[in-house]
Amino acid sequence: MKTVTAGVLEIAYHETGPLDGKPVILLHGFPYDVHAYDEVAQQLATEGWRCLVPFLRGYGPTRFLSDETFRSGEQAALGADLLAFMDALSIPSAVLGGYDWGGRAACIVAALWPERVRGLVSCGTGYNIQNIAMAEHPVSPEEECRYWYQYYFHSERGRAGLAQNRRDFCRFIWRIWSPTWTFDDATFEQSYLAFENPDFVDIVIHSYRHRFGGIPGDPALQPIEALLAKQPDITVPTVVLQGADDGVDPPDAIDYAASHFTTPFYERRIIPKVGHNLPQEAPAAFAAAIRSVAR
Repeated sequence: MKTVTAGVLEIAYHETGPLDGKPVILLHGFPYDVHAYDEVAQQLATEGWRCLVPFLRGYGPTRFLSDETFRSGEQAALGADLLAFMDALSIPSAVLGGYDWGGRAACIVAALWPERVRGLVSCGTGYNIQNIAMAEHPVSPEEECRYWYQYYFHSERGRAGLAQNRRDFCRFIWRIWSPTWTFDDATFEQSYLAFENPDFVDIVIHSYRHRFGGIPGDPALQPIEALLAKQPDITVPTVVLQGADDGVDPPDAIDYAASHFTTPFYERRIIPKVGHNLPQEAPAAFAAAIRSVAR
């Protein structure tokens, strides 16, 4: 475990592989942690990659430098944290890989600062930048049903439920989002420790309330949110990975996100018998995608 001061955070991260290796930054989602990438990082490190796996804000040992900092979970915060992490470690450019919240951070940096990104692997929702202006528009009943947890978090009952029952809640999410993944107690408990971060609940609740436009974000991040509202295209080499059995973001027959990737190299790969936690369920497929975008 290492730490680095980056922006408003002291970010804790795992590092594997040679210091002079090709840098790849691997970013976890909600409700998961850095252990989602244990096997991916091991595979890539043996090939000479420098693998960096940070805990996102609100997870694990990552901490805010000041008690006064806005506990924002908005998308701009995730992107700003990733950029600050790269700056703090003097990484001019890297391959980025992520899913869920981590995929959002990776997509944001790839879209707004493409000179910092050699390639992108994004899982689940391939173009993972939120269109907050469209958040009030309803979708199909089936899709609305999959977002039950987001609506739950809009209420104070939901905040209390997450705070009081976070172990059972997060384990339930693991099960329904990855219905064909058989994980044991030790695997879950290893990651659960990250959810005991004192800012976890505040960050999660703010994230899901902000993305629907219901509450304000951090004023310091408004310039980034304004850029993201334009839904910028991603121009770096990209592979989108989607689990065929993903219980929250199942792949559509048509790749509706493809139009946002204006790059000569873009592929969408649907991985059978895999759910939402793609790097932990299918590490070989994730590592292969990293290699593809780096070529």
